[in-house]
Amino acid sequence: MNSPTIINIILAVVLAVAGYFLLPVIAANLEPNLALAIGLLLGGILVPVISTQFSGTSSSVEVQADDENSKTLYVGNLPYRANEQAVQQHFELQGQVHSVRLMKDRRTGKRKGYGFVEMTSAGAEKAIENLNDSEFQERTLKVRMAKDKVEE
Repeated sequence: MNSPTIINIILAVVLAVAGYFLLPVIAANLEPNLALAIGLLLGGILVPVISTQFSGTSSSVEVQADDENSKTLYVGNLPYRANEQAVQQHFELQGQVHSVRLMKDRRTGKRKGYGFVEMTSAGAEKAIENLNDSEFQERTLKVRMAKDKVEE
C-alpha cells in the first residue's frame, strides 16, 4: 500500500474511535455500537474529502497523468538468472521506472527470458536508444515498445 492510503486508513480509524467515545456523550441515549457505526460512516465520507484538501489534487487525476506519461517496453533475451531488481536498476540509468514484470513459466516457475518494463515516456525512448542490442549480464538485450495484448 502506498503512504496516502495508509494515512487515509489511520484517519478513518481515528474518526471511528472518536465517534465511538464522543457520540454517546453528545447523545446520551445512543448505543456504543451505533456510535461506532456512525463514526465509521463519517470517517468513510470525510477521509477522501480531507485527503484531497491536503494533497491539492485528486488521486485519480494523478494516476491518469502517470498512465499518459508512461510507456511499457518489451525486453527480450534477458538472462534467466536476472531478477526484477537487477533489471530495474539497469533501466533506471535511462529514466524513472514504474514497474518491472519478468515472465515465468506457470508450470515450472522458471523465468522465460523476457519481461516488461514500465517507465516514463522520455526514459522509455532513451532506454530503447541506449539499451537495445546492449550487453546485460552477458546477454544482448532486445528492447522495443511493447505491443498491446490481443484478446482472443
